[in-house]
Amino acid sequence: MSLKKCACIDTLYTELEWKDRFLAARNDGFAAVEFWDWRIRDLDETKEMAEKAGIAISGFNGDADYSLVDPAQKDDYLEDLKRSLEAAAKIGASSVTIHSNALGEGGIVVDHYDNLSHTVKLCAMYDTLKSCAKMAEEAQINLHLEALNVTTDHVGNFLQFTQMGAEICRLIGSPRLKLLYDVYHMQLNEGCICDTICNYGDQFGHIHVADAPGRHEPGTGEINYKKVIRCLEEVGYTGYIGYELFPLKDTKTAVKAIMEV
Repeated sequence: MSLKKCACIDTLYTELEWKDRFLAARNDGFAAVEFWDWRIRDLDETKEMAEKAGIAISGFNGDADYSLVDPAQKDDYLEDLKRSLEAAAKIGASSVTIHSNALGEGGIVVDHYDNLSHTVKLCAMYDTLKSCAKMAEEAQINLHLEALNVTTDHVGNFLQFTQMGAEICRLIGSPRLKLLYDVYHMQLNEGCICDTICNYGDQFGHIHVADAPGRHEPGTGEINYKKVIRCLEEVGYTGYIGYELFPLKDTKTAVKAIMEV
């Protein structure tokens, strides 16, 4: 079985204009595209270009200014997510990605919430996620909760480990709330990739791929991606493999490596 490949067009094809990235990805063999911030994009143009190219839109980030871990921000977070779900429906995207903490320019964690205890953060995230899941069910859009590395790119992020995210998703039990397992982030935070896939793969709704260290294409770092993909297939994963990586040289070279995995 060959898992469906998805290109993040905020990191791949950046040498092209936005409107040209959809067809380029399709011509290279990707089944879908994803991107980061829908708020800075022309949604009508984005939908039109994807339809013309004949490529699906997997999703985009659905949160920005508010955090799941802050109980005082619950209402604002949900209102912001509502707009993101509406944007996803407008362009035909199948999912929205969410995070524990608000992220600023370059993915920096805006607030580490050192004033809140671990218990408060965890309970607030669980409580707000239950409401998020209900909204996603009503909108018929999938939510993907992503844990991030705290060693290199997102210092201070609360959700760091697969176990916490997967177990919260299991407890809530919504078919519309799953974990986004980012292999790059989790290699930096916890390692044990294949064991983690075996233990929690039933809760994965989307996969992100980049090699580590460096966050470049497969083959540039230490991760055995052929083994990782086989492991995902063995646990029955059928979603997209999203290539959210920065080409070491250029997109053409990176895509060649991607298609060989």
